[in-house]
Amino acid sequence: MPLEQIVERCLELGINCIAVADHNTIRGALKLKEIAPFRVIVAEEILTPAGEIMGLFLNEAVPKGLSPHEAISQIRSQGGLVGIPHPFGRPFFWNGDTLTSAEVLSRVDIIETLNARTPSSRSIARAWRLAKEHGKVASAGSDAHTPGEIGRAYVEMPEFDGPDDFLSCLAQGRVLGRKSSSLVHFSSVWARIRKRIRGHSSRSLP
Repeated sequence: MPLEQIVERCLELGINCIAVADHNTIRGALKLKEIAPFRVIVAEEILTPAGEIMGLFLNEAVPKGLSPHEAISQIRSQGGLVGIPHPFGRPFFWNGDTLTSAEVLSRVDIIETLNARTPSSRSIARAWRLAKEHGKVASAGSDAHTPGEIGRAYVEMPEFDGPDDFLSCLAQGRVLGRKSSSLVHFSSVWARIRKRIRGHSSRSLP
């Protein structure tokens, strides 16, 4: 999505704070933070061998491929918060049990209990139970890959000042929203195909 389109959509919906968590990079979030007239939380979905971990309030990107504990340590070293996105809405080949183990969860701040792109209501219910059982703060994520998905899942919460206050205010918030249509996944597949075609074309130019 063009950054200007994200800003336009957020203003249209009345969103006054957004966390941007691209896969394995924070470049887009940093650029959006420069131009957005509202608060932008710089975040990242970091791919580990066990699945994705989310870092929030980052200043530097955390490289993919680290173990969950190494990724968490790098997030912590920046004063960031650690989240587990869509804990049960993961591809079958990831060892999701590692990220939901008591050992890893002891170092986690937030569990995403509502992810708009998680198709299974059962997975969403399991995420809520996981957060409650381990005493973790619940969050919501649109997991938006297109402008129309922005704002599908969100949290109404008090204003905050910094990561620690964010966590406290998030605990007071209300998780709201609805699931996106399963058709949104086709847009993601098409976007990846276009990206590969463009990359191939650029390499072919003399």
